[in-house]
Amino acid sequence: MFVDETEIYVRSGRGGDGIVHFHREKYVARGGPDGGDGGRGGDVILKVDKKLNTLSSFQYKSRYVAEDGKKGGVNNMTGRSAPNRIIRVPPGTIVRDSDTGELLGDLVEDGQELMVVQGGRGGRGNTHFVSASHQVPRTAERGAPAEERKLKLELKLIADIGIVGVPNAGKSSFLASVTRATPKIADYPFTTLEPNLGVAELDMDHVLVLADVPGLIEGAHMGVGLGDAFLRHIQRTKVILHVLDGMAEDPLADLDQINQEMALFDERLSTKPQVIAFNKMDLPDVAAKWEVIRPELEERSEYVYPISAATGQNVRPVLWKLFELLQQIPDEPLLEEMPVYTPKEDPRKFTISQDEDGDWVVRGVSIERAAHMTFWEHSGSVRRFQTLLKTLGIEDALRREGVQEGDTVMIGDDFELEWSD
Repeated sequence: MFVDETEIYVRSGRGGDGIVHFHREKYVARGGPDGGDGGRGGDVILKVDKKLNTLSSFQYKSRYVAEDGKKGGVNNMTGRSAPNRIIRVPPGTIVRDSDTGELLGDLVEDGQELMVVQGGRGGRGNTHFVSASHQVPRTAERGAPAEERKLKLELKLIADIGIVGVPNAGKSSFLASVTRATPKIADYPFTTLEPNLGVAELDMDHVLVLADVPGLIEGAHMGVGLGDAFLRHIQRTKVILHVLDGMAEDPLADLDQINQEMALFDERLSTKPQVIAFNKMDLPDVAAKWEVIRPELEERSEYVYPISAATGQNVRPVLWKLFELLQQIPDEPLLEEMPVYTPKEDPRKFTISQDEDGDWVVRGVSIERAAHMTFWEHSGSVRRFQTLLKTLGIEDALRREGVQEGDTVMIGDDFELEWSD
């Protein structure tokens, strides 16, 4: 089954915990701190695999979680870092954040990678907290928490040539006649319900990749008949082959309608070179109509060919013309630019509010992260967290807001503390 849009959940691995430990050895009294650091959690990475051409595998598995890092060991041994979780996607995959719609990446080249969530760093062992005045620190860090998000994956087929036209114009027949593709073909509208890709071999050294897109109808740019989903696959193509049904009541109206739908969906589609193939010339009525309609078609495009997909008439000249036009078009930058990742806001910022129970709630990237990385059972780690509250200005801000002795202070949603002066 061809699937060109899906959602998945991804979560990185959390970092391994650092440990509190002191060196123990026979005849060595008061060994110094030697608690090791935790290992790094695994990243989740999307990687392009040119062997794939659909997102159908995500219909059966939509949750991807990387492994956590291992905790540190004695003698300054660092815990094992977790392997990255690699998710393979087909070329042409656009990645967005499901909740915000933010573009994360446009993956087109085989082997291209995009890290979508980063593994947490390992927590530091007590070795890192030695100072001149604090020789035996009972302080360590938990590993940094994991990141998680929902992703929306959209597939835009990557082809040299996009084949468009109204339903039953003969697009699938054309594709089948010039490639080894085996699309479903029948004499009724909307036979093609999903895009088809085919490779046409012009000779030993020249090939074309063609995409047959399901027939478009009026209102396709607004999603009528799923047209907007199909139009997406035309965006990456460089040249358009417009197949006209010679048996249609008004082929010129069909031509203008499809061109208008493409322009309304994406104005760049109207600037692509277009070859018009007037199909079904093997039928006498169509051959007679060709002589009448030819001048008007040539006014709309300088590349107009009478063809029969059923018999192969004039099909090869059309392919060579498509190839010729293709060579004249320079490589374009990606339609969707890969974003440069920059912090959206200062992670040290925080907010203070009161919930319905009157408890104080502190939210902020840095302070919530620090809370997750604190060993609350170690007094040294708690003192370090208290110092961070003061450094970030949270302590003073709470006093200004009116916090009182014994009040409950929540750090994010997970950590409940009691205020004490």
